[in-house]
Amino acid sequence: MTPEYDIAMLLATRGRTESLGRSVRSLIELADHPDRLQLMFAFDNDDDVGATYFHDELQPWLEEHEISFFAVKFPRQGYHRLHIYNNKMAQYTNSHWLMIWNDDAVMQTQGWDTEIMRYQDQFKLLAFHTHLDHPYSIFPILPRKWYELLGYISPHSVQDGWLSQQAYMLDIWERIPVWVLHDRADITGNNNDATFKERAALEGRPMDEADFHSIAQIELRHKDCEKLANYMISQGLSVEFFINIFKGTQDPWEKLAKNDVNKQMVQFENPHKHFAK
Repeated sequence: MTPEYDIAMLLATRGRTESLGRSVRSLIELADHPDRLQLMFAFDNDDDVGATYFHDELQPWLEEHEISFFAVKFPRQGYHRLHIYNNKMAQYTNSHWLMIWNDDAVMQTQGWDTEIMRYQDQFKLLAFHTHLDHPYSIFPILPRKWYELLGYISPHSVQDGWLSQQAYMLDIWERIPVWVLHDRADITGNNNDATFKERAALEGRPMDEADFHSIAQIELRHKDCEKLANYMISQGLSVEFFINIFKGTQDPWEKLAKNDVNKQMVQFENPHKHFAK
């Protein structure tokens, strides 16, 4: 069955009003085909501020502009379970592509949706240009088929890293000519609120099994990559890069390092440091 929408945006938000509205309006106003978008919102059930703003101001605006949206309340999961919101929202989407979005992100490129749809029927992880062009896809754009194959977008809250590392290993990571302002406190000084301050770091403690770089998490990413690679093979797509990694003839992070133009990924100075065969 052909999906009803082109792109579904997954937006988990907490305690934000003006920044949420600005973020959503930037997506709609700069889209070539806003009627082809599906907006998915996740609110905590104790977030009266965010829910009230959505009900009183943002929802009427979306309805006025005839934008498809779906909003759901969750028992509060917190930043370290951010993936739970997005995995659940993805279940209710009906789109070709899934896009993880933030309430502190502002779209800056007209026709951003058209640029994504240029890759229709390609199995790739797409990346926007963001502050300092981080080599990860900070706001990941993935085919919904990716979610269907694994049953989740990511089992870990470091979703941009999880998806990007898989895409680099499969050689399907690609940046597109779309620019996004990430209006985050440690980047611009804005949105330095309780939501930002309560963020939890799940990197830097590899002996903790929950850490992004623990052996357990690395092995799970590899298992997922194998499932994705098998699908690619079934579609006649090359997985030579991935196969050569396990042969020991291909540096898995070669292209990540080339994309790290501002040297933000110091942990990959030794390209095999976080790669367990």
